[in-house]
Amino acid sequence: MIQLRHLLATADLDRASAVEVLDTAATMAATQARQIKKLPPLRGRTVVNLFFEDSTRTRISFETAAKRLSADVINFSPKGSSVSKGESLKDTVLTLGAMGTDAIVVRHAASGAPHRIAHSGWTNAAVVNAGDGTHEHPTQALLDAYTIRHHLAGGTGDLAGLSVVIVGDVLHSRVARSNVRLLETLGANVTLVAPPTLLPVGVETWPCAVSYDLDQAIDQIKPDALMMLRVQHERMSAAGGGYFPSPAEYQREYGLDVPRLGRLADAAIVLHPGPMNRGLEITSAAADGVRSVIVEQVANGVAVRMAVLYLALTGKEER
Repeated sequence: MIQLRHLLATADLDRASAVEVLDTAATMAATQARQIKKLPPLRGRTVVNLFFEDSTRTRISFETAAKRLSADVINFSPKGSSVSKGESLKDTVLTLGAMGTDAIVVRHAASGAPHRIAHSGWTNAAVVNAGDGTHEHPTQALLDAYTIRHHLAGGTGDLAGLSVVIVGDVLHSRVARSNVRLLETLGANVTLVAPPTLLPVGVETWPCAVSYDLDQAIDQIKPDALMMLRVQHERMSAAGGGYFPSPAEYQREYGLDVPRLGRLADAAIVLHPGPMNRGLEITSAAADGVRSVIVEQVANGVAVRMAVLYLALTGKEER
């Protein structure tokens, strides 16, 4: 069995360790159908959710996961803390370490912030990346892989031979970066679909194919899973650029609507990491349809994050 000291990027996981995380998540998920959902393995441990960016799903999911493993949870936000007075990231982490923190779950607008915390010597706590800038979001990729495996691979093993198409704002998406690497590690064939303006420099070096035409990708690849990415208006506004002519044109060329939904393979599923821009990258008919596993992704996130915290904070002998 593996022990994750930190989970900072999906590159931290090889195929065997990724499958073990997913298998552990399946074990955790099985316990959540019981009337009493709480488990004892992290009793006496302290987990801090250090979130410098707004979040609903990820923060609450990590909080729920830690509490269901009986950990003590502290939720931190910059507003109302010494960060608003100018305290540095280093001093914030040193303060948390002095209070006996066992794990720090970090979301930060700066790419690389969790790596800095993990490798700076500021803390002895396990560090889990909950999203850093436009860099990575490894637990989101794990819960996406778990959801795909549950529906398309019988809930066991890896994702060998499955085709996954990821559509939308790849440029600003840490979810896309993490998913491409993890899904490839698990054996899936990944294709990115986006307008050229929403693809990052160097995307040709990623372990995936690239297309600019969603209709062609649906008809030729016949994906087993179609993942729609949120158009991140807030990052586009900060950059001061126009990435596509209009929302209507984006929706027409890259949005998932009823006609495109109808051309998917019979068993194909639709994913979205949330939050959604309904009517832009995805219509309500697609988001709420029978192919959609979007709400299930949220539920699976709790089990996956339970697995990550469990593997990071318990040693092999203890397990």
